[in-house]
Amino acid sequence: MTVDATVRACLTEELRRRLPDALALRHRLHAEPRLSGDEGQTRDTVIEALPDRCAVTKTADTGAVVRIGGPGPAVAVRGEMDALAVTERTGAPWASRRDGVMHACGHDVHVAAATALALAVDQVDDAVPLLMVLQPREEAYPSGALDIVEDGVLRREECRAVIGAHVQPLLAPGTVACTPGAVNASSDEFTLTVHGQGGHAAYPHLTHDPVAALAHIVVALQTLVSRRTDPMSPLVLSVTRLDAGSAANVVPDTASARGTLRAMNTDQRAAVQREMRETAQLVARTQGCRAEVSFVHGEPVLVNDPALTAATTPLLGELGLRPAPELRSAGSDDFSYYSAHFPSLMLFVGTGGGEEGLHSAAFLPDDTAVDEVAHALLAGYLAAAEAFVE
Repeated sequence: MTVDATVRACLTEELRRRLPDALALRHRLHAEPRLSGDEGQTRDTVIEALPDRCAVTKTADTGAVVRIGGPGPAVAVRGEMDALAVTERTGAPWASRRDGVMHACGHDVHVAAATALALAVDQVDDAVPLLMVLQPREEAYPSGALDIVEDGVLRREECRAVIGAHVQPLLAPGTVACTPGAVNASSDEFTLTVHGQGGHAAYPHLTHDPVAALAHIVVALQTLVSRRTDPMSPLVLSVTRLDAGSAANVVPDTASARGTLRAMNTDQRAAVQREMRETAQLVARTQGCRAEVSFVHGEPVLVNDPALTAATTPLLGELGLRPAPELRSAGSDDFSYYSAHFPSLMLFVGTGGGEEGLHSAAFLPDDTAVDEVAHALLAGYLAAAEAFVE
């Protein structure tokens, strides 16, 4: 459907009027952060800020989907609620009051901005209904986004598209990256275990040393990226932990490694996992050992819908935001579960200017980020309403 120019203008004006309340909400959420799985208070605080007439469906334990507007096809906007186990050192007057817990990834900004948009949509007649997704557990497994998708609530609520926005200190303030295609990698964790035959370190010929085998395997795994995959298709394989032995003069029976695998291509993701298992087994065998590799499968590749991306880009400019260069990263976000089932768009909103990055104890986007994220969400919402809602 075509969004009437009057409706668009009214939404823009209402959004501007709601921003002071959104800033106050941001400060309140930042001061009372909740870890993954404990977001019930955050959810309830946001719901209290919304009109009583909104229909609330609780889901994913501590999450909710809130319908703003009447029945029929709707556009969803995601606001992830969880904080991180980080001790804040921003010095802000509204810094975290909970020891060891902090909104170090901007989720307080995202939720406050989505609330401003929800309040604006509520006030404008003929606006396409909005589904405000208050999502738990973006920072931890099991994924809150996956639970919401599997619950079926978005299908029942006639969701036609899902919009998200994330602050990004790598981009200049006031700019937004609206990038088509894959923008975040899939994320899998792996554990590699090598089984050998231990013994006295002074008699290595009487052992099958799993430590030596593990060392060879770790080096061999790096060639899967440098020599076995297309260099034009991004892939990250990082071994981040090694464990073996308990004494300097004892060859252990087992040795293990852990790490992460990131891919921007779903087929490549599966292929590399197979090759990791084969490589580990073959290299271990040359050392008289055996190896096994197990995976904890995380988020899929996050893919922005090309049509939605193209429709949103000009709206960003009309709303006072500047385009940023295309941004893709090997980071992951469980927003990808929405993109696997619905036309979706993740926007990256610049907050650059400081030296602190995401997940830093001193990361604190300026309050202008709430304004800019809210307008980015509005652009995506309007584009989705025109492209996918009949």
